[in-house]
Amino acid sequence: MAITVTDPRPIDRAEEILSPKALAFVEELHNRFAGTRNELLQARAAKRQRVAETGKLDFLPETKDVRDGDWKVAPAPAALQDRRVEMTGPASPAKMAINALNSGAKVWLADLEDASTPTWGNVIDAILNLRDAAQGTLSYTSDEGKEYRLRTDAPLAVVVARPRGWHMQEKHLLVNGEPAVGALVDFGLHFFHIAKQLVLNGQGPYYYLPKMESHLEARLWNDVFVFAQDYLGLGQGTIRATVLIETIPAAFEMDEILYELRDHASGLNAGRWDYLFSIIKYFRDAGEEFVLPDRASVAMTAPFMRAYTELLVKTCHKRGAFAMGGMAAVIPNRRHPEVTEAAFAKVRADKTREANDGFDGSWVAHPDLVSTCREVFDSVLGDKPNQVDRQRPEVHVTAEQLLDVSSADGQVTEAGLRLNLYVAVAYTAVWLSGNGAVAIHNLMEDAATAEISRSQVWQQIRNKSVLADTGNTVTRELVERILGEETERLRTEFGDEAFRRYYQPASELIADICLAEDYTDFLTTPAYELVG
Repeated sequence: MAITVTDPRPIDRAEEILSPKALAFVEELHNRFAGTRNELLQARAAKRQRVAETGKLDFLPETKDVRDGDWKVAPAPAALQDRRVEMTGPASPAKMAINALNSGAKVWLADLEDASTPTWGNVIDAILNLRDAAQGTLSYTSDEGKEYRLRTDAPLAVVVARPRGWHMQEKHLLVNGEPAVGALVDFGLHFFHIAKQLVLNGQGPYYYLPKMESHLEARLWNDVFVFAQDYLGLGQGTIRATVLIETIPAAFEMDEILYELRDHASGLNAGRWDYLFSIIKYFRDAGEEFVLPDRASVAMTAPFMRAYTELLVKTCHKRGAFAMGGMAAVIPNRRHPEVTEAAFAKVRADKTREANDGFDGSWVAHPDLVSTCREVFDSVLGDKPNQVDRQRPEVHVTAEQLLDVSSADGQVTEAGLRLNLYVAVAYTAVWLSGNGAVAIHNLMEDAATAEISRSQVWQQIRNKSVLADTGNTVTRELVERILGEETERLRTEFGDEAFRRYYQPASELIADICLAEDYTDFLTTPAYELVG
């Protein structure tokens, strides 16, 4: 076997997951598909360079027949017919997994990606938790003796697992001396150990696929699925995948992505935060017209965001697929009733817009918000499990509308710059400590929001943006000063020990990537080198 584990530290029950047969499956996935994955990552960079030179992005002329064709994806299995409220969160630790499964949501997005730091311990623990959950044995007892168990008085959420994106490596597994592809490790270990049990449970191996930028990347996932099902002797179409349309090039290939996955496709999701991050990344050197206002002021009602979500709903329903709404990032704070009241009001307004626009369900980041999301969709769906039959023939979205970033209301301010630097450092510090999701100022932050924050800073320096509230121009020197002030603020909030271990390295990393001449494609790539 040419696959080796590079981390010698003992991990509880790791041998159950890293069995010879499971590792052989991951090795086979890597040998068959890593080469194509590498070529597609190179194609990403080449396309981004072409777009940078022209400042334009458009629907593909070579796939017009797919967009114009009369075809549909495979019908949804019974377990995925009703997705009106989906809980999101990491699959490790066990306590969070149990809370998500017990939340009352129809679906749990079990996240091995943006809400999870891919330490080797977290990767193994997540697969263990998901396997134990499928077998009905998942439990946890806290240090204080509090027990957490799967509920038996109501249905558990259906699990849809999210592996890492194509760009991430897995440094703890080497195949032929090279780091394994993180997406194939996550998918491979999950599918090998859990797929057959899920089928026995009347469900199946269901996945959310993140960060894709083209239909060719979707084709690669489809090839992986076909091979994996044959390998385990499962029928073709047992796997179902929902694709996050969270990059700007993918927004121009929604039909094509569904077409490539049509025997395995379940729907598309409007991943709003990563989508904004992608717009900044793609058009970072395209001039002032692509500079977004402060992150907090970019609403889903902005014309370019409305174009994106309406096109997604229309495309999905035309093809018989589910259209899933985005994250409600606000979270309640039980110690502050006024914060909780405001959170519920924002979630209700956000979900009402989505349900009325035709979405079939949406995401929440906290169990307390499940009932609010469900009530909104109940009021629109009634007794129907979804509204896939609702067509949107009146929607006509152009490339210009998708790229009309300057239509967003709001300004670039020093308050926004300061918040971006605070969030970027605070989130990265928590990520380095092994936790990929954290509440900051009553918002659930994950890698996507940190990516927007640090990308806006880089773009504002590049464009010499003028801050509306102070009149100052964003320069390297200004960013260095504010970053120092926000880093010191974090030291006073969290103490010297945490500061030394996590916040200072996080601040140094954010400084490096915000102040660098060249843009860093993903914050998590250099951050990954700093974790075990």
